[in-house]
Amino acid sequence: MPGVNSEKQDVLDENGKPTGKVKTREEIHKDNNWHLSVHAWIINSMGELLIQKRAPEKESNPNKWDMSAGGHVMSGDSEILTITREFEEELGIKIDQSDLKYIFTVRQKAVLKNGTYINNEINPVYLIKKDLDLSKMVMQKEEVSEVKWIPWQELEKKINENDSTFVPHPEEYKKLFEYLNKHSIIL
Repeated sequence: MPGVNSEKQDVLDENGKPTGKVKTREEIHKDNNWHLSVHAWIINSMGELLIQKRAPEKESNPNKWDMSAGGHVMSGDSEILTITREFEEELGIKIDQSDLKYIFTVRQKAVLKNGTYINNEINPVYLIKKDLDLSKMVMQKEEVSEVKWIPWQELEKKINENDSTFVPHPEEYKKLFEYLNKHSIIL
């Protein structure tokens, strides 16, 4: 199996339209290209979000708390295929496509590792309502070091306090909390 940096992705323009070019993940991040990476959040019946702590070996944002699962969309793959695969690979969870609810898309730009890792992403974001037993999860140690449930209002408070233990996704967090508030997700 090829390494993640040799995986091929479609290069997008700033509006998320394919340019017809395909590059390795490493090239995309080095060349400042836009690309697609899907994000998903699981919320349980008690109004808690599942978050994962990124493994210490991760190239970007190691040891930081992040969304339930996410991943780069490889060339020729769909968002749905990508997110269901990521849940299975990272956490050992099988997600049915019918569980996925698209809620919004954000664009994120970040320059990391002293300018050597440029991340220009278009992120479709999905929400899944599901109760899970954390003790039954099988975490991929190269990706995830820990998982936990957190009440979404507590996460919102931490993000609003600029808690540096979380991967920065300012627009995504804002829209997620607006959605959860608007739809009266269990308080």
